[in-house]
Amino acid sequence: MIVGNTTGKALLRSGIYTVILSLLFVFFTWADHSAAVIFTALPYFIILYFVFFVMGKPEVSEWLRSQMQSEIKKIILFPLILTVVYYSYIIINGDNPFKGTVFLLPYLFLFPALVFAANKHTERNIDWLDFTTLILFVLPVTIVKIDFGGEMPYTGNGFDSVFRIAVMLSAVYAFVIVRNLHDVGCYPVFRWRSLFTVLWVWLAFYVFVFAIGYSVNFIRFAPEKHFDLKVVIAGIIPVFLHTALFEELVFRGLLQNLLGKRIDQSRSWMVFWSWGLGILLLIALLAGYSLHGSMQWFPAMVTIFLFAAALGLIKWFKLKAGDYTSLAITSVIFGLVHYHSGSIIFIGLACIGGWAYGYCYLKTRNVFYCALLHALVNTSPLIFGLVLAK
Repeated sequence: MIVGNTTGKALLRSGIYTVILSLLFVFFTWADHSAAVIFTALPYFIILYFVFFVMGKPEVSEWLRSQMQSEIKKIILFPLILTVVYYSYIIINGDNPFKGTVFLLPYLFLFPALVFAANKHTERNIDWLDFTTLILFVLPVTIVKIDFGGEMPYTGNGFDSVFRIAVMLSAVYAFVIVRNLHDVGCYPVFRWRSLFTVLWVWLAFYVFVFAIGYSVNFIRFAPEKHFDLKVVIAGIIPVFLHTALFEELVFRGLLQNLLGKRIDQSRSWMVFWSWGLGILLLIALLAGYSLHGSMQWFPAMVTIFLFAAALGLIKWFKLKAGDYTSLAITSVIFGLVHYHSGSIIFIGLACIGGWAYGYCYLKTRNVFYCALLHALVNTSPLIFGLVLAK
């Protein structure tokens, strides 16, 4: 049993967050799904999100790490439980969990934990094994479509999927607990200062983006749209849970975090800045000129602008080199992975969005606030009555 006043409070707060989220889950899915479908998904929703809310908390992760004592048998137990939970949800809903690409699941859940368990020096400096593990974990998740995803509710679009929650849990478990990357910040906590940071960064970012987008006819007003609070909330929550949390955990909590530490460990941050600019500028040019449309130079221009901003902040304002070099690199990577949108303007604006999310992470050191900002940005067209010309 977990003991200690601090840990008990952490569990209680996580329980409260889980209850609130579960009530919202029932409220917003009740009209479109049968009671049987909702209440089949609800126990999984409650258990998985409670574990997700509590696992990343420093006091809980420290306790779990002390209980495992680097023993492989104990370390693999949680990934195996995740696999069983996923399979049971699919079976309960009448599908075969062994069809298609589902064979990848044990790999996804076990691989990162086993890598870090095998390399027992969890206090070591960040090295290329950390980045390789992250890439080999994230690529199958983003590229391969897993059948079945285990939507919740199962019979249509809902708040999230068992697969996506389990993937995030396995990432937090492997990097925070087994690897002992203690400052990922993937747990909910309420801070007025952090909330204020989210709000002002969101508004500043959207004013900037609107000025660019409106001037090139990428953004326009949709007069026929009217603000509806229920519709906005129903739009924000799924984006927050299904898209924003995962992307912010990967790009900010892990990639930007690891990269910032690695740069600070190096002899010269300028090596990372120079190589980052050179490689990403070339990719940005290729991305822009491989798509149809005008302003093909736009992603490359944004790349130069963000790297120049990082350089200025480091040189003139004496800000931490690792933080802002990793912010520039991660922001551009984040924008470039949106190449699938097929929009030159969208790629450039996504790079700027990556800077906003990454800056929010530097100020709050919490993935949940970055995800809230991300969800607000993604639903801004709905909030402000706008249309994007993708």
